[in-house]
Amino acid sequence: MRALALATFCLFSLTACQSAYYSAMEKVGIHKRDILADRVEAAGDAQQDAQQQFKDALEHFRAVVKVDGGELESRYDELSAQYEDSKEAAQNVSDRIDAVEDVAEALFEEWDAELAQYSSASLRASSARTLADTRRRYQSLITAMRRAEAKMPPVLAKFHDQVLYLKHNLNARAIGALKGELGSIEKQVDSLVKEMQKAVAESERFIKTLDSAS
Repeated sequence: MRALALATFCLFSLTACQSAYYSAMEKVGIHKRDILADRVEAAGDAQQDAQQQFKDALEHFRAVVKVDGGELESRYDELSAQYEDSKEAAQNVSDRIDAVEDVAEALFEEWDAELAQYSSASLRASSARTLADTRRRYQSLITAMRRAEAKMPPVLAKFHDQVLYLKHNLNARAIGALKGELGSIEKQVDSLVKEMQKAVAESERFIKTLDSAS
């Protein structure tokens, strides 16, 4: 019960902090639409960085299965570092997507509430159509982002398995076992990169939509 109360308090505090942040930004002329565009762009950048990081980690894994036994320990250190970097890149992507969702929800809630303030029925209807279209495009964007995000944990799990196995078996036998996993990892990384590329393309389209609606 106490844990639930604490979680509720933290959620309320976070929401209150975000609301205060948006209010403060609006006072200096930076509106939720602007923040959303910036965060979508940042999420796209994070996904591009993650793509490169996962590709780099895959290249290090390929290098491991080609080494002589004497180089295995140094290769393990490199692969372990790549795994940690990949974890960090994945977390950054998730954090950026969460930030996009937060401001988008605030923007749409405010926009919807403000429709009632119109005295002109035609302007209200036009704004409502724009809101509906923006929501639809946003839904395509966030779906693409979350789909790409969901591809990361399985790849990270594979990387972690390889790092752990190599740690416990720094010998030629380990290389043989890892070679058998290479094809599977390559397919997963390729699938991840393709989904991230789709999400980045959606980000670019969505930002253009916001710009044209401004």
